[in-house]
Amino acid sequence: MERPFLSFVNVSYAYHNLKGETQAVKDLSFQVKEGEFVAIVGPSGCGKSTILSLISGIFEPEEGEVNFKTSNRPMIGYMLQRDHLFPWRTIWSNCMLGLEVQNEKTPEKMEYAEYLLKEYNLWDVRNKKPDELSGGMRQRAALIRTLVLHPDLFLLDEPFSALDFQTRIEVSDDIASIIRDSGKSVILITHDLQEAISLADRIIVLSNRPAHVIREIPIHLTCEGKGVLAARSAPEFNDYFNVLWDDLKGKEEKV
Repeated sequence: MERPFLSFVNVSYAYHNLKGETQAVKDLSFQVKEGEFVAIVGPSGCGKSTILSLISGIFEPEEGEVNFKTSNRPMIGYMLQRDHLFPWRTIWSNCMLGLEVQNEKTPEKMEYAEYLLKEYNLWDVRNKKPDELSGGMRQRAALIRTLVLHPDLFLLDEPFSALDFQTRIEVSDDIASIIRDSGKSVILITHDLQEAISLADRIIVLSNRPAHVIREIPIHLTCEGKGVLAARSAPEFNDYFNVLWDDLKGKEEKV
């Protein structure tokens, strides 16, 4: 049996302050396969972002283990709700930032950045500053800044939530396509159930805090076309949505 790319094994973590502790996750276990796109959903404040911090090494488990297929933690690309582009740098120099920090600004990686900017319609605005671009274009630039580092795992923490609905559909479609083409593993944190269903291979549903897994749902959609809009038109889409809605509605009513 192939070893999973990532596994949580009975992981627990709590936040501590002078008033006591808040248990964020407890006895949390799940796996992510190599090349799999996994979405994690759950009630607000259940510990979803804490999970990403445990994966990236910002936090260490108080109990249990976070294991990777390789002995060392893989290269991780992290996308947040905001693009965090530096306003004083051009789009091109923002895309070069990670390479500069890691001293990897090689001709090959710069050529790859150029290819990505051209492929996703940012080449003509490469010399503009972030505040001259739309939110969707800024998020594409933030993704390219991450992609040029060739990460093995993408952590997406509600990266589309600040965008309007139409832009959100377009950008999530683009970003999912780019990442799928790379063949890398992805973990998406989202409150948007439709987004989770249309993008993910599998959805992990979490309980209220402290988070543990209450359901895992493999997603199989029969679509005539590709992309987010085609997925939302699949005959199975509403069934998946109703199952997730009932799970989360039940949990929120018990808060």
